[in-house]
Amino acid sequence: MKTRALGRTRIQVSPYCLGTMMFGRTGNPDHGECVRMVHRALDAGINFIDTADVYGPGGESEEIVGKAVKGRRDDVVLATKVNGAMGKDPNRRGSSRRWIVTEVEHSLRRLGTDHIDLYQVHHPDPATDIEETLSALTDLVRSGKVRSIGCSNLPPSQIVEAHWAAERRGLERFRTEQPPYSILNRAIEREVLPVCERYGMGTLVWSPLAMGLLTGRHRKGRPSDAHAARMHWVPRHMTDERKLDAVEQLLPLAEQAGLSLTHMALAFAITHPGVTAAVIGPRTMAQLDDLLAGAATTLDDDLLDRIDAIVPPGADVGPLDVAYVPPALTEPALRRRQAGERAAASED
Repeated sequence: MKTRALGRTRIQVSPYCLGTMMFGRTGNPDHGECVRMVHRALDAGINFIDTADVYGPGGESEEIVGKAVKGRRDDVVLATKVNGAMGKDPNRRGSSRRWIVTEVEHSLRRLGTDHIDLYQVHHPDPATDIEETLSALTDLVRSGKVRSIGCSNLPPSQIVEAHWAAERRGLERFRTEQPPYSILNRAIEREVLPVCERYGMGTLVWSPLAMGLLTGRHRKGRPSDAHAARMHWVPRHMTDERKLDAVEQLLPLAEQAGLSLTHMALAFAITHPGVTAAVIGPRTMAQLDDLLAGAATTLDDDLLDRIDAIVPPGADVGPLDVAYVPPALTEPALRRRQAGERAAASED
């Protein structure tokens, strides 16, 4: 695979990044197969691996990745994340200095390495001042434990705020952002990607297959066998009529181009000039082999225009269940004045 510059870090990465969220008990509990998948990806030219402390869960994915890269560490651009809850203790989560400097040591131990190439803040943390977070991450860079820092799921306004804070305080800047992006979820084309390009940030887009909807296995009125077997838990986006309608329009488009929907979707994700790499998250070796088979796929302008006609640029055909939603939208109290304030306002 040809490599691309990861923003202005001068690090070169493959356009596919191996995501390991499915490594461990919540996906593939077979550590041996997961290790072989990492080796298969590296042998195919992928040099970029993304994990997180919460994957597995409880760091299991990091432990698997650590086993897999042993002896090949210098050939791998290794990324992980901090912020998610690592237990019931409220202090074992978030983006405070206390937790970041503690958890990085745990990640280093699980990964079996003395440094992390890209350390990312997994989600926004409204309870922590961005300067505190950047200050802690800066110390990790200066100590050599972390090479570059990044963010994930940050709204564009907070990306800009973080850059201003870094410039004002002389701190390390976020060098990357990791947002969701696919044919069905294109909202980042409006502001996130332009902001990242303006600040010279690399982007690792997650869920380029829209959590499996763009594999073609989930059809309108025909849930896959895997989902039919566990109908007590089917993500809402898998039954979203708008998304399923879009998939039904995209399938013949891919067929006419001589492509599988999976390969067309992945090629779409890495076609945008603002996208550095697409994070692929296979659970099995067969899934990985299928994803690798489409690595050389490119889309011409006519096909891209036809995709635009189905899902317009900047549009989201319904949100992903796992997408970050800011507290201002999830907590009604943040949108409503207290009863006493409303009453006083009405009297005025």
